[in-house]
Amino acid sequence: MVLAATLFVAYGAVSAQSITMASTTSTEQSGLFGHLLPEFKKASGIDLKVVAVGTGQALDMARRGDADVLFVHDQAAEEKFVADGWGVKRYPVMYNDFILVGPKADPAGTKGQDIVGALQKIAATNTAFISRGDKSGTHAAELRYWKLASADAAKGGGYKECGCGMGPALNIAASSGAYVLADRGTWLNFKNRADLAILVEGDKRLFNQYGAMVVNPARHAHVKAREAQKFVDWVVSPAGQGVIAAYRINGEQLFFPNAAQ
Repeated sequence: MVLAATLFVAYGAVSAQSITMASTTSTEQSGLFGHLLPEFKKASGIDLKVVAVGTGQALDMARRGDADVLFVHDQAAEEKFVADGWGVKRYPVMYNDFILVGPKADPAGTKGQDIVGALQKIAATNTAFISRGDKSGTHAAELRYWKLASADAAKGGGYKECGCGMGPALNIAASSGAYVLADRGTWLNFKNRADLAILVEGDKRLFNQYGAMVVNPARHAHVKAREAQKFVDWVVSPAGQGVIAAYRINGEQLFFPNAAQ
């Protein structure tokens, strides 16, 4: 099953001072941008248009010159992007964590703090698992965990790739009673939970770092590097970090700023 995952969101009226940001579905579907970007517009006067896709697709967009700035969460891929000359500099911005979500009955017996052991149990029992399968930061993390588990769940009939964003993947898991790796921010903003619950959390390996990068204008002369750098400077400033920290759902903080660390 492949579902369209691209979202386009414009915050404020389009003006001469507007930039395009390629970002992740998790930052969009968690509701963060609806909270964060109006504050950036107030501070800068710059309109920011978001294209929300998986991190891999966002990096590809930037390589094509279709974005001015990136806000993504696959640190190894981001560092390679900069090392290869596509980005000017990578800035850490914030973090949250990944969680394993699944049916409350937990048929594979995964509940606890060990993501690797949980995946081993899912593979051994051939239990339904929904993978984003979209080269996103979440998908990259999932593949790392499967590798650590030395388990090839794809060989079993329970493993399905949706090629979709985090929200649609959660919807599929909810409707089919499957397990899925999710970022906590999207989960907290997800309304269609059905019988799903958090089963694995707290493993240090589930740490989920986000970074921002201006696309290198030496590669694409049309990139609005000055305006893009204004966004990066603001989001890592005390003002931007404070706005991130203030975003909560039902009193629970979704993202934790760490630009200064």
